[in-house]
Amino acid sequence: MKAIRIHAHGELDQLRYEDAPEPVPAPGEVVVDIQAAPVNFVDLLVISGGYQFLPPLPLSPGKGPAGIVSVSDEPALPVGTRVLAMAEQGGYAERVAVPAKNCFVVPASMEFVDAAAFSLVYDTAWFALRARARVAAGESVLVLGASGGVGFAAVQLARAMGCKVLAGVSRPDKGAALLAAGADAIIDLSLPDLKESLRAQVHAATGGAGVDVILDPLGGDVFDAALRALAWCGRLVVIGFAAGRIPSVKANYLLVKNIEVSGLQVSDYRKRRPEMMRQCYDELFGFWQSGALHKAPVEAYPLAEAATALARVRDRAAMGRVILLPRT
Repeated sequence: MKAIRIHAHGELDQLRYEDAPEPVPAPGEVVVDIQAAPVNFVDLLVISGGYQFLPPLPLSPGKGPAGIVSVSDEPALPVGTRVLAMAEQGGYAERVAVPAKNCFVVPASMEFVDAAAFSLVYDTAWFALRARARVAAGESVLVLGASGGVGFAAVQLARAMGCKVLAGVSRPDKGAALLAAGADAIIDLSLPDLKESLRAQVHAATGGAGVDVILDPLGGDVFDAALRALAWCGRLVVIGFAAGRIPSVKANYLLVKNIEVSGLQVSDYRKRRPEMMRQCYDELFGFWQSGALHKAPVEAYPLAEAATALARVRDRAAMGRVILLPRT
């Protein structure tokens, strides 16, 4: 089969489109013929060698592809089943072996490209909202980096969960798409004096109360400013540090405002709480079938053009999710 592989960690020029061994399923695994594979920022970390979990070389990057089960001894996943396969690596290929417990049946109404666009962003947003923030209907949620993959998913999910949604963006021209996706207000992160301007915008949108929940994939100065916009007993969930700097917080500030700051590493839930991951996708696919979630904007590339697709993610140039199509 064809696959994208690396034989040494480094830049994108390390990627090779080449023949690779066919996957052999271990007990409890199925083989999935990949129809669409998402391109994620974490793939860049795997390729560079900067990710915390690195499989041995040579490796094929790519997490969470969507496809059709082609080899299976699992009664619940017979050959021909359409699945989202939450593989930890190997998604940049024509086929991959995945534990059956990490495969989720895709609704008949959902195309493979849309299923792949769900992978690693909608589940991340779900765990941030449900597991870490314990969000309740009627609460307000500020999604930072709302035009990114996780942010766009979180805006839709928070709305579907009955929350008032504030979308934080550094480019106001992206606000219209987020309002269409379900945001109630746009928070402009590009304004000067961010510590004051962010809080002022949030207070204006919440009647001076502050926001109940903040999802932060950015870190840096945005984290520092957003923390001041939390309401009493508010919760901030750290998802990543796309802005570069890893921030810190003084514990006395948490005490004075009765606020919480927690972190999310969603792959840990796949390993330690698989029953929650199934609950997650049951609700996500239910929202999709009810029409509560919209198609994410997608840029699609042939598998052989993985370096181009990854560069689009690295440079934050993509308009929506970037997807590889191994069978184009």
